[in-house]
Amino acid sequence: MRSSSHTHQRAKSLRATLSPPEAALWARLRARSPGQPVFRRQHPIGPYVADFYCAVARLVIEIDGADHGTPSRIFHKAERDAWMRDRGYRVVRYPAGEVLRDPDEAALSIFNMAAAASNARAALRPLRQTAQEPSATSPVKRDGGGEE
Repeated sequence: MRSSSHTHQRAKSLRATLSPPEAALWARLRARSPGQPVFRRQHPIGPYVADFYCAVARLVIEIDGADHGTPSRIFHKAERDAWMRDRGYRVVRYPAGEVLRDPDEAALSIFNMAAAASNARAALRPLRQTAQEPSATSPVKRDGGGEE
């Protein structure tokens, strides 16, 4: 989904000012080892900017700081999460304190989620293609005529 130029500018600005938990997690997620899912930080998705995003898994990771518990933030998060879920994204939220306590464990958990989701999506791809392609034994109608 394409985002507005305003959202792209906001994402660029946010990349320059990561919070301490985001920076700790990004230091681990950006290490691109072979076979591990690739993540982007402060990635625009529609009108929103995800803290971290794995495209192959359609996985959005959000780090929730202390200010995320206010009524207006809770409402905004619910609205945003629903918007993303409706478009096929999975949103997972981590408390900032949990990330700071053990960023290695948080990163491992996120890598495992992304790998499982991308494997599941890959397994469904052949099923989707098979359902869309006519089988070799099914009759094909041409020129409005009968079966061939």
